[in-house]
Amino acid sequence: MTNNLAPVTTSDLRKKKRDGQPITMVTAYDFPSAKLVEEAGADMILVGDSLGMVVLGYDSTIPVTMDDMLHHTKAVTRAVKRAFVVSDMPFLSYHGTVEEAVKNAGRLLQEGLAKAVKMEGGRELSPIITRCVQAGIPVMGHIGLTPQAVHQLGGYKVQGRELHQARRLLEDALALEEAGVFALVLECVPQEVAAVIADKLEIPVIGIGAGPSCDGQVLVLHDLVGYGSSDWKPKFAKRYADTGTIIREAVAAYVSDVKERRFPAPEHVFHAAEETVKQLYGEGVNR
Repeated sequence: MTNNLAPVTTSDLRKKKRDGQPITMVTAYDFPSAKLVEEAGADMILVGDSLGMVVLGYDSTIPVTMDDMLHHTKAVTRAVKRAFVVSDMPFLSYHGTVEEAVKNAGRLLQEGLAKAVKMEGGRELSPIITRCVQAGIPVMGHIGLTPQAVHQLGGYKVQGRELHQARRLLEDALALEEAGVFALVLECVPQEVAAVIADKLEIPVIGIGAGPSCDGQVLVLHDLVGYGSSDWKPKFAKRYADTGTIIREAVAAYVSDVKERRFPAPEHVFHAAEETVKQLYGEGVNR
C-alpha cells in the first residue's frame, strides 16, 4: 500500500519509461473501487467505456454515452488524490467535427475532473488529437483491438498477426506520438509486435493482452479480482482473487439468516424506553 500522496503526472510517466520502471494502470468505474485501487498503489486509473459491458450490462461499449462517462468519471475522481485518472471518450463523441471532439474531451476534464482522455483509433485521429493537445487536454491513444470498432473488426480478435497489419499498427503508433499523445494503449497485439512498438516510441506504451515488453500494463479491476460474471475470463487477464464467490456466499448466508429469523440478532437492534412502549400500546389510533 502506497503512502506517497504526490499526484502522478505525465512527466512522471515518461520518466518511468526512461528509467525502465513498469507503469501500473487499473480500470475502475466508481468511488469505492477507485479508492481501493489508489490505496493499493496503482499509478493510473482508467475510467473505461468498458463500463457499458462490465457494470451496465450491454453487449458492447457502443451504447455508452457522454453522460455515462461523466457520471462514472466524477465518481472516480472524487475518490482519487494521487493516481492519474484517464477517461474514455465514448463512441461518436470524437468522430464528428474537431470542435465537437475538443468540447467533449474538455467536458471530461472540466466537469469530470479527469486528468486526460483516451481515444481509440490510428492516424486518422491526428488532427483531433493535435487540437486537443493545443487546447491543454492530454490524450492517450489506443490501437490494436479497439472495442468501439468491434463490428468493423469482425469481433474481439487479436490484431497485428500479419505483416501488413503489424506494419500499420507501428505506423499508427508513430503517427499518434507525432500528433501529441502522452501514452498509448495496445490491446490484444502479439507480444513481438508490441515489443517493437514500445521500443520505437518515446512515449509510454501500456499493454492489455500485448505481452511483457510494454512499458506498463492495464487490467479491469473486475477481471483481476474475479467480481462479476464467472462464465468468461479474457486470456490476457490474471485473476488475483475470487471476490465474486465471496460476495455470492455472503449474500446467500444473509438470505438464509433472514428466512430462518437469525437476522437481525439482539446486537443489531435499537431499543425505546419501556414507558414509551407502554404509552404507544395504550394509545388509540385515530384514522
